[in-house]
Amino acid sequence: MFTQSVTTLSGVGAKRAETLASLGIFTVEDLITYYPFRYEDVQERQLTEIMDQEKVTLKGIVVTPPVVSRFGYKKNRLQFKMKQNDEVFQVSFFNQAYLKDKVVPFEELVVYGKWDAARASLAGMKILGSGQQSDFAPVYHVNKTIRQKTLQDLIVKALELYEQQIEEILPQSLIDKYRLLPRSQAVRAMHVPKTHQEYEQAKRRVIFEEFFLFQMNIQGLKAKERDAKEGLAIHYEPNELKAFIQTLPFELTTAQKKVTNEICADLKSPKHMQRLLQGDVGSGKTIVAAIALYATKTAGFQGALMVPTEILAQQHMESLTHLFEQTSLTVALLTGSTKTRERQEILAGLANGTIDVVVGTHALIQDDVAFSHLGLVITDEQHRFGVNQRKILREKGLKPDVLFMTATPIPRTLAITAYGEMDVSIIDELPKGRIPIETRWIKPPQLSDALAFARGELKKGHQMYVICPLIEESETLDVKNAQAIYEELQQAFPDFAVGLLHGKMRPSEKDQIMEAFKENETQILVSTTVIEVGVNIPNASVMIIMDADRFGLAQLHQLRGRVGRGQTASYCILVAQPKNDIGKERMKIMTETTNGFIVSERDLALRGPGEVFGNRQSGIPEFMIADLVEHAHILEVAQQEASAIFKQSNWNVLPEYAMLHAYLVQNQQQNGSFD
Repeated sequence: MFTQSVTTLSGVGAKRAETLASLGIFTVEDLITYYPFRYEDVQERQLTEIMDQEKVTLKGIVVTPPVVSRFGYKKNRLQFKMKQNDEVFQVSFFNQAYLKDKVVPFEELVVYGKWDAARASLAGMKILGSGQQSDFAPVYHVNKTIRQKTLQDLIVKALELYEQQIEEILPQSLIDKYRLLPRSQAVRAMHVPKTHQEYEQAKRRVIFEEFFLFQMNIQGLKAKERDAKEGLAIHYEPNELKAFIQTLPFELTTAQKKVTNEICADLKSPKHMQRLLQGDVGSGKTIVAAIALYATKTAGFQGALMVPTEILAQQHMESLTHLFEQTSLTVALLTGSTKTRERQEILAGLANGTIDVVVGTHALIQDDVAFSHLGLVITDEQHRFGVNQRKILREKGLKPDVLFMTATPIPRTLAITAYGEMDVSIIDELPKGRIPIETRWIKPPQLSDALAFARGELKKGHQMYVICPLIEESETLDVKNAQAIYEELQQAFPDFAVGLLHGKMRPSEKDQIMEAFKENETQILVSTTVIEVGVNIPNASVMIIMDADRFGLAQLHQLRGRVGRGQTASYCILVAQPKNDIGKERMKIMTETTNGFIVSERDLALRGPGEVFGNRQSGIPEFMIADLVEHAHILEVAQQEASAIFKQSNWNVLPEYAMLHAYLVQNQQQNGSFD
């Protein structure tokens, strides 16, 4: 571990140190672990075997003096001829006149560049030393203030000085188990590999190390969070809970039973619960939430369920009231629309403990809301809440346990990085008897056929959503807006009531329109994506999504989940004429699977973690070599190994982990996980 400044290296003064700092290089450790992002094959080739426009390395004899010519504004061209065997070829370097001194007539030279077969010439990129240590030339991320060669020379110099002192930080048991290269060999081979095989082995070692150190840090944060926040030991009544589960109208799936056991174990533990519950659309997360809330009540604590919209709050209220109707548990609904008198009664009930569970929106975090004994906070669609809002709600009780629920499936690799400090429970199966939604992709000219099909569904007494991406006319996008489609459908379906819902409406208007659709007073609802989350209309059997290629995969999957909630066959029709391959691939994925986890994994592969999640907002790190998509299998192994180490309560004092612990303390103190 070389914490000394790069200025301790000869040739690195204050100015160069500033340049290196712009690349994130401050110490010798930073320098030798600043790995190339790719390599160029610089194995020497023969003229007789190379192809036109191929990047190649050629060795030969310089046969003409180098000539520098000037042209344009501050531009120059260095030219000379070389001979390989009996073949003579031209070499040209642009704006690299400083290389002239390296070109000596009648001496051997090795050059790298792009070959032009028609002109028998090489557009030079670099001059290589005749004693190349490797057939691979590293290419680093640099900026205008430092050249590739300069950075490479500094790294090689640092390796010559410190390679023998590079200490192993991984425990020997992991090195043996996964047949990893020693750290010193891997670091050197990342910069100067002797063979392609050695490079691949070094890369594998570095990827594992990056993921493993990150996961160790995450496990440290998790442990610190739990130790700092002693939670409540909610000793629920198992027999009462079992009796409640038996009153439910259907049997729990295997996945529901598994996550229920995980949550109940957290409730009983005196440690603070911070768990993420993931489930696909319709997988039964609300049932699991109800069981957790009921368990909390049997221990004498209150529960709060916070959701992002009043429509969703009302829906959860109805679901919980139905599920708890055979119990003594009391539920209340508190939103911005709650009337003053009713609000005062609810506030009093929460304060004196006569209300067991409250369902609400942001109204739950207002100053006048106080709880008698808050034990469990559940937030639904947690990505729609800010950290501060959740913090305020937690602070209203005596360190309540927290369960985050999301119906937006997150790929496992992102879940164990972005949400690494949480425990993750996954409901990965749907209830029995659920009929899969049939998804079709059509081109705009086929819309009339889709509407004819929809008419048949409406005549059966079912309802239909029509989703549009924009609200108003757009001069730049050829996209039909909700208002125009609403008017068209009124004419096309005069015998059915059509409703319009969009984001510019007041909350009370939205509620009124959704209520009319819910009660089947309107049979067709034209909407923007405001119906994306949570709304449950079992009678809706058709969804038509206009300009579907304008939506992301996660959004399309969430929208599709608004149908297929009843006992009849349901259909999602994607209307799109994608202009690029990604748009076409999205449509293809949607028609191939209704599994949200598969959709999310393929979305991740299509766009990468930065776009899917937003690196800065999500806490997903930017690894030097490791890639969350390509190397997902290594991430999972690293996570399992880090978790196993933390299960040993005294791991940090065991000799096997001494160097690992010292490294974590020294290099990751900024987040306080290993103070």
